[in-house]
Amino acid sequence: MDRVTKVKSSMGSPPQYGATSANGETCPTCRGTGRIPRGQEDQLVAVIPCNDVRLKPRRTKLYMCISAVLSVCLCFLILFFLFPRSVTLTPVSVLSVMVYFGPDSVEMEVTNLINVTNRNFVPVQISDFNIQGLVADIVIGKSRISNMTGISYRSQKSYTFEINLFIYDKGLNAYCQSTTIKIHTLFLELQMTMNISYLSHTEQITVNTFEYVDCGNNSTIPHPVR
Repeated sequence: MDRVTKVKSSMGSPPQYGATSANGETCPTCRGTGRIPRGQEDQLVAVIPCNDVRLKPRRTKLYMCISAVLSVCLCFLILFFLFPRSVTLTPVSVLSVMVYFGPDSVEMEVTNLINVTNRNFVPVQISDFNIQGLVADIVIGKSRISNMTGISYRSQKSYTFEINLFIYDKGLNAYCQSTTIKIHTLFLELQMTMNISYLSHTEQITVNTFEYVDCGNNSTIPHPVR
């Protein structure tokens, strides 16, 4: 019994973690004592063997590919829905023309119908709408509308507007008030400018249209703009 105890004591106990041995170096964390200093448990880094399975997660490439595909799809969807698209203004028809004769002038109230098409996936707000009427490159009337309602996404909306035109030219007055001429047609040019805002930016739409109006008689029959 004493011999067995003597043999075991001669073999010695296994070296503590961090102790200096012939085949290793002193652990810098515990300074060769095999113990972590008290009070530094939350500040020291644990040593993980290189063959630990936690250092080699499974299906890493698959997860990275899925994340990349999802990110690309998300960016594509954001660009698709938020990319600015066109907003168009289209003249449709002349609804009515009311004519008033004065001693030296002719006044006309022309009512028009226009369509505004919004192809965006977000609503569009209309800031203001300006119209200018010209006959033979002479400005005969202006109008501004600032209370037009907005347009919802992917929709079209119709608006009516009225512009007052005043003709002071003697030749045109005589032409419009002549009783020997049955048809008093004027070639009217309308310059329309609409300021809109959507997606945190503003945009201006400009359209020029030409239409025929009768300056000698009232006309309440709508006719298309050509």
